[in-house]
Amino acid sequence: MKKTILTLCAMMLMAVGAQAEDHPSKCCKQANPYQKYTKDLPFSMPEVKAPEFPDNHVNLADFGAVGNGSQLCTEAFAKAIDALSQKGGGKLIVPSGVWLTGPIVLKSNINLHLKMGAVIQFAADESLYPIISTSFEGLDTRRCQSPLSANGATNIAITGRGVIDGNGQYWRPVKKSKVTASHWKSLLQIPGSVVSKKDYWVPSEGYAQAEAKADMNVVKASSEEEWNQYKRFLRPVMISLVNCKNVMLKGVIFQNSPAWNLHPLMCENVIIDNVLVRNPAYAQNGDALDLESCKNALIVNSRFDAGDDGICIKSGKDADGRRRGIPCENVVVDGCTVFAGHGGFVVGSEMSGGVKNFQVRNCQFLGTDVGLRFKSTRGRGGIVENIYIENISMTDIKTDAITFNMYYGGKSVAEMIADGDNPDNTTKMPVTEETPIFRNINIEDVRCNGAGRAMEFNGLPEMPIDGITLKDIYIIAKQDATFTNAVNIKKENINITIEK
Repeated sequence: MKKTILTLCAMMLMAVGAQAEDHPSKCCKQANPYQKYTKDLPFSMPEVKAPEFPDNHVNLADFGAVGNGSQLCTEAFAKAIDALSQKGGGKLIVPSGVWLTGPIVLKSNINLHLKMGAVIQFAADESLYPIISTSFEGLDTRRCQSPLSANGATNIAITGRGVIDGNGQYWRPVKKSKVTASHWKSLLQIPGSVVSKKDYWVPSEGYAQAEAKADMNVVKASSEEEWNQYKRFLRPVMISLVNCKNVMLKGVIFQNSPAWNLHPLMCENVIIDNVLVRNPAYAQNGDALDLESCKNALIVNSRFDAGDDGICIKSGKDADGRRRGIPCENVVVDGCTVFAGHGGFVVGSEMSGGVKNFQVRNCQFLGTDVGLRFKSTRGRGGIVENIYIENISMTDIKTDAITFNMYYGGKSVAEMIADGDNPDNTTKMPVTEETPIFRNINIEDVRCNGAGRAMEFNGLPEMPIDGITLKDIYIIAKQDATFTNAVNIKKENINITIEK
């Protein structure tokens, strides 16, 4: 009898649990699983919660979409989102299949949910992506519309166990040195593509013309005809979320973006949890995540494998960034892995609006060019401060385990070393609003097995890097640490072993 009662109780609890999962609003309110990330921080940060959605759902296949990888589903996505929006929002289910589509625009209260086996692939057709006014690399400019975007939306999510693929090889240039001989040979066979300069392939003649007159990937044109000629050069970020509030990206694989992969811009209350973000190692400007001018964000339990920076923090560039004046602040990065790319955790170089109040902990960087990378240059302005980094493990770091470089010129550290760049770090310039400031940064409990150089601090003579605490640092490297134009550097238990 006692065993029967216990069995009945267990069945009742399971039923209640199932009801809570299917209808969370109909059961007792559950504790916030993300609350733990904002407890006991060295700065004040509000609790961040996952967005909630009405208990409605629609299936993409019910709107005429066919997941065969060849039929365009752009209209079906738009109809499904509109239908769900008219109900007040809910879950748009993308079933197993390959769903070829043009741009998708999310609306408020929409959860784009990819079932296991679902692949959303964005079509390799520039005519589907109109040119819009936007921000790219921190500057106000024009680019092609992003494959997946939202602007001014509240309560949005991309969740599930599927894949979002940007068909980035259609858009990106390729350096010969970064691919195999057979890959390079196959690129040369693509109709309309050109080698615009030595060992540098681009997908169209218009791309080559635009790049020749561009300033750091930003180009100007005198007519719509000229803009359209440059279209392939105006390759977009894959996921563009602008001025959105209550955002969640969870469980999905994001890959093969035309430019940056994930780009939340001026968003508030952002959760990025258990995602895989990947690009080929040769992907130009293929950053995995660029969190720009966002407030109250969690980046947790995720993996990043890209051809450029892994987890990158930004807040606008030069005068455009200072005019925007929105810092990236109140952010926790916890339990993440970066496999390759220019940097594991990166701040800058576009940090003109400021970066502050960050906790980065329990992360591992495996085979990146740099581990912890802080970069800027004269002209940026902005203040980076109150950054707390702890419990970081690194292996096979190709250049610096930790670097602060105030002379960034668009190259990776590996490229700077290869080119023999040696900036003048002795001549003082006037301190103005264009002078970047890096101060009050705490780095402790870092272990690195294998780096080209342990650390490089290269500040400006007129504005040294100020107030950096280094504690419990263990690095095995080929070269020792160097400190130039850095003041108030507190060192405690620094162990650097130079490899023979």
